[in-house]
Amino acid sequence: MGHEEPTLWGQDLVHSFGTGEATTAVLRSVSLELYPGELALIMGPSGSGKSTLLAALAGLIRPKNGQVLALGEDVWRLSDRDRKQFRLHHCGFIFQGYHLFPAWTARQQLEMVLRWGEGMPAREASLRAEEMLEQLGMAAKGSLRPGELSGGEQQRVAIGRALIKKPALCFADEPTAALDWAHGEQVIDLLRSAAKEYGATVLVVAHDPRLVPYADRVFHLVDGRMEDAADSSWQASPSHCLAGEREQMA
Repeated sequence: MGHEEPTLWGQDLVHSFGTGEATTAVLRSVSLELYPGELALIMGPSGSGKSTLLAALAGLIRPKNGQVLALGEDVWRLSDRDRKQFRLHHCGFIFQGYHLFPAWTARQQLEMVLRWGEGMPAREASLRAEEMLEQLGMAAKGSLRPGELSGGEQQRVAIGRALIKKPALCFADEPTAALDWAHGEQVIDLLRSAAKEYGATVLVVAHDPRLVPYADRVFHLVDGRMEDAADSSWQASPSHCLAGEREQMA
């Protein structure tokens, strides 16, 4: 990644759930570095620890051990208040649950991020919200509330809410799971644009192999361990994978 400093760095992250004999290890000394302008994909089977890793890196779940540096901040040494402020100002989140406000329209869901979070004037926030709805293919649905939208439409609004403030760090947990591929491709294009156009670091957890060609790097998490980290171009053929592995070993 040249001479750039990583924007997101996790070192020896360990986490488990339960106690005593019921303890289940979820992360087993996982480390990775991510850089500005990069879209990285974490893949692995269900239960491999992908969502837990995402949450630990995003400052949402405190790991049992290890360190997370984000934009130069030692995330888990911040106070709860400072960590919340850090997420508010620098992070965008796309969850599997949409977390939309039921009384607000799709447009208002986006406007409130800019008006309350960024202090943007109402007219400018409205124009930005309209632009984002257009990008999401939701221009005709801006006046509808979540209960009047399909699951896929709610997911697109949630994605727009995460991206509209142009966060330095964007965390997405299965962002295309509720979408058909036409809309899923639209969403991954938006995430890639966030990385390439304004230098965001985008980390996506997904099962969908169709996302691989859009990623700069693909990490594979299996049983809480990072099995492999490869440039997405290596995924095109076994020979490319082998060449990459040989290069790493050289």
